[in-house]
Amino acid sequence: MSVDVRSEVVIERPRHEVASYAIDPDNATAWYENIKLVEWKTAKPLVIGSRVAFAAQFLGRRLAYTYEVTDLVPDERMVMSTAEGPFQMETIYGWEDTPSGGTRMTLRNRGEPSGFSKIAAPVMALAMRRANDKDLRRLKRILETRT
Repeated sequence: MSVDVRSEVVIERPRHEVASYAIDPDNATAWYENIKLVEWKTAKPLVIGSRVAFAAQFLGRRLAYTYEVTDLVPDERMVMSTAEGPFQMETIYGWEDTPSGGTRMTLRNRGEPSGFSKIAAPVMALAMRRANDKDLRRLKRILETRT
């Protein structure tokens, strides 16, 4: 069973501001509750081919994985993927303007679990949706309270 989780939030800030903050790996520990450590594996800035390692805590387990940026259209979308570990994952960020001048941000995680992760896929999908929704709400709070 594959996992495909999509969440979205409207943030009352300009699209460029939201996208620039969200794609910067150095900000990940501020708005992703489960990400505990970020390490650049390639030189900054973020471009197609950039590799960034993350350490996270999810469902009581420590996870370590390296994402590679596979698509990047400034202020429109970013796609990154990992082929490591028991859960090969693709993460897609998207941004659109709202009529109020804010930004609709989407966060999508999809992948094909293997091993034990395959059995737990339905539970993982539900936990991912909850975590993504919570993380996007946190991102919204951070960006809407900045001056």
